[in-house]
Amino acid sequence: MAFVLIFFISFFSITNASDNTSNPYSSKCPDMMTIIERHVHTVVVDEPRMAASLLNLFFHDCFVNGCDASILLDDTAEVIGEKSAPQNLRSLRGFEVVDDIKAALEVACPATVSCADILAVAARDSVVAWNGPTWDVQLGRRDSTKANFSDVGVNIPSPNFNLSELISAFELKGFNSREMVALSGAHTIGAAHCASFYHRIYNDKDLNVSLGEKLKVVCPKEEWLSNVTSVTQPLDITTDTRFDFAYFKNLEMEMGLLHSDQQLMNGSLTSSYVRAYIAYPDTFHSDFAQAMQKLGSLGILTGQDGEIRSVCRKVNIRCRAASGAIHNIFTSMVCLLVLAIFLF
Repeated sequence: MAFVLIFFISFFSITNASDNTSNPYSSKCPDMMTIIERHVHTVVVDEPRMAASLLNLFFHDCFVNGCDASILLDDTAEVIGEKSAPQNLRSLRGFEVVDDIKAALEVACPATVSCADILAVAARDSVVAWNGPTWDVQLGRRDSTKANFSDVGVNIPSPNFNLSELISAFELKGFNSREMVALSGAHTIGAAHCASFYHRIYNDKDLNVSLGEKLKVVCPKEEWLSNVTSVTQPLDITTDTRFDFAYFKNLEMEMGLLHSDQQLMNGSLTSSYVRAYIAYPDTFHSDFAQAMQKLGSLGILTGQDGEIRSVCRKVNIRCRAASGAIHNIFTSMVCLLVLAIFLF
């Protein structure tokens, strides 16, 4: 309890970021924020789970080589993208939502807003749509021109990670244990496939007995292969329709859905943060918001690095010269069109 009190007091010594984030789109695309917010609100009302999907999409983008929208790139004949990696293939959703937002922004202000910034703002607006905290989003990211399939497996934390593996994975990105626990609170919304918690329900000892029996019915051992992607369970099994602190209370009762979630109770420091967030939900909201701002700053591309994609699923067409002349009439026409958009 002493730790919780110290934690609570220290919270008030933290200066919250003021609303002074510079907006590079204020003159070129003044309606950018409104357009993104409107699309996110509409889709979350129609399909509430999409809020968690957009938040998860942003996390998976940022944890692999930075917040550069590389997660959005489709596979090509030459390159297998990040979205096809086993950690992403059947778990990530929301690509079509980003496509729709980008299309609307291209009408309002062509070749201006990056897909990376769309992801960052959409993640924030998704949390707000579920009555979660808000935060200032740093803007001005540019989009990567490449994706890296092999980097996904070594960067995305596994649902089967133990505590030391989790701490190491987050430390590599510059997050301390407090920030890691706060970001884990994103699991107050969303769901997971049987494949993500199958190991836990048939092997872990720190699993609430009644919950374990329920999950074994949902994901029976003899049918787990057929259920691996078709059956889901909410990550917060008590209040999965609210962005609240119930996720942490579940961990106290050994009701974390994922092995990696429940592992937060296996360390004296991380379990103290869990209990602090239960005691002081506002502290969780504030810490989560600050951790999300930090997440959004990972490995961003600015200046002349990267590009502003016209379509989030693919890199822009390059206007390459061959023997001093444009090598292809079709490419030439497209390049002239792109140039006209930039000029006018």
